[in-house]
Amino acid sequence: MLEKIFNLKTNNTSLKREILAGITTFVTMSYIIFVNPQMMAESGMDYGASFVGTCIAASLACFFMGLYANWPVGLAPGMGLNAFFTYTVVGGMGYPWEIALGAVFWSGILFTIMSITPLRKWMLEGIPLNLRIAMGSGVGLFIGLIGLKSGGIITGNDATLLSLGDLSEESTLLSILGFLIIAILSMRKVSGSIIIGILTITSISIFSGLVKFKGIISLPPDPLPVFLKLDIIGAFDVAMISVIISFLFVNFFDTTGTLLGIANRAKLVKKTGEIQNLDKAIKADSTSSILGSFFGCAPVTSYVESSAGIEIGGRTGLTAVVTGFAFLLSIFLSPLSEMVPPYATAGVLIYVAIIMLSDVERLDWSDSTEILPALIIIIMIPLTFSIANGIALGFITYTLIKLTSNRHKEISPSAWFLTLIFLAKFIFL
Repeated sequence: MLEKIFNLKTNNTSLKREILAGITTFVTMSYIIFVNPQMMAESGMDYGASFVGTCIAASLACFFMGLYANWPVGLAPGMGLNAFFTYTVVGGMGYPWEIALGAVFWSGILFTIMSITPLRKWMLEGIPLNLRIAMGSGVGLFIGLIGLKSGGIITGNDATLLSLGDLSEESTLLSILGFLIIAILSMRKVSGSIIIGILTITSISIFSGLVKFKGIISLPPDPLPVFLKLDIIGAFDVAMISVIISFLFVNFFDTTGTLLGIANRAKLVKKTGEIQNLDKAIKADSTSSILGSFFGCAPVTSYVESSAGIEIGGRTGLTAVVTGFAFLLSIFLSPLSEMVPPYATAGVLIYVAIIMLSDVERLDWSDSTEILPALIIIIMIPLTFSIANGIALGFITYTLIKLTSNRHKEISPSAWFLTLIFLAKFIFL
């Protein structure tokens, strides 16, 4: 049965190897079941319902990827996108989380349309590589800023905007320790370094009396406070266009880059250069974002952490299915999730931010008309506390610099299209 569905022998793998790969992938990305509910709760969502929603959305997405595309890739709500959801769309722009979920739904619809039409190729080829890289790096800085703030490492200051926090605080010291644990274990290539860091800091907090022990396993919380609570009609508004576009393009380029990178590692590239079932993998990812919005999640996306499972032999969708089952079983870990303090996940955010910033080395620094708009995106996403504003300012800068440099022919139709939309946002909204 499994051989027929996943073609284990054809892909030179075995049941044992796929199960081990699936568990490894889950361990490396399981931190999201602790981080995501915390962020979504700050938007006003019920924590317990968000925890269950995160687990179920990730589980179903993994099942879909494994059974439909036969790819060894785990999916879950995206880091950075959840921060944008909470701190910008809800916190900064003042939209209720129900409308923000509606924007996630519409971005998923657009992503799905792109995945089944020539629009995907049009966008991939039309958006300059530097700007695509800058989006990911800017989101990384955004996540890092949130991590530093939640860990108490930086704090607000009326005179300087930001300043160093009180390093004598126990919670601040523990957030720094959490980051160091994750960084050291990662450098030593220990699988699950992030989740080890989270659980270590949580354990220290329990034994030191900072956190009250509530147990490990229980029946799942009620998911109904967030299930199907998205406001699709409310999000269908001109003012939400930039938000929807930001969700769409960060997810689109992140997903595409992740899948292309994983394809090589998983030996899914044929001798002709064609990538096996790439279209199906992208369709599975895009439709998962729609599904995730029903469960109260920011856009669901493919995780680069899947490469950990691939490194130990995961080659088929069975790896993703095993990961999905692990996420499903996690719904019984709500007491553990509730004990994880924000400073225990701060180190995670800082570490992930640094990893995302590593793509900066891929930027083309030789062309000022390309690098300056990219740097605008990277800098302005965290400083405006908005992915949407950072991307918008970057595209507008790109078009203006190309025009004034007499290089207007290098501006693609898709870049023109996005620039005009972002200009309209600042002028009319």
